[in-house]
Amino acid sequence: MRKHEISLGIPGDGRCLFRSVVHGACLRSGKPSPCESRQKELADELRAKVADEFIRRRAETEWFLEGDFDTYVVQMRQPHMWGGEPELLMASHVLQTPITVSMWDKSSGNLKIIAEYGQEYGKENPIRVLYHGYGHYDALKSDISSAESKLRKKR
Repeated sequence: MRKHEISLGIPGDGRCLFRSVVHGACLRSGKPSPCESRQKELADELRAKVADEFIRRRAETEWFLEGDFDTYVVQMRQPHMWGGEPELLMASHVLQTPITVSMWDKSSGNLKIIAEYGQEYGKENPIRVLYHGYGHYDALKSDISSAESKLRKKR
């Protein structure tokens, strides 16, 4: 992975996975980043669609979810429940878009892809998220010049 990729600072409020995917979808489509309240709204909408996708795909997903399927889906609809790999997979289906998850490699200091979802929707220009470990996800952006200009505007 290229060193000039950066994370965008998604809040850790239980919605971080969904916020990161929504933010990445905006970046991917060339739309401006949503404001905090809109990001939260879009994240909750995506969460609901992901839960619905689990139900649609019950036969193929039930076996890899922890615990009772119905309980899992009910809990996942709650706004502060953390999402993980199953939710990333369902989000790729909901959005019909590839999603790539990276993590910082401590030994090299570079980003390393640790998971890819939705490859059946193509491999070009995936939504890119960063997994920090400890259950936190963030959005990744490749274009540092655009990100630097946003940082300068905040100062």
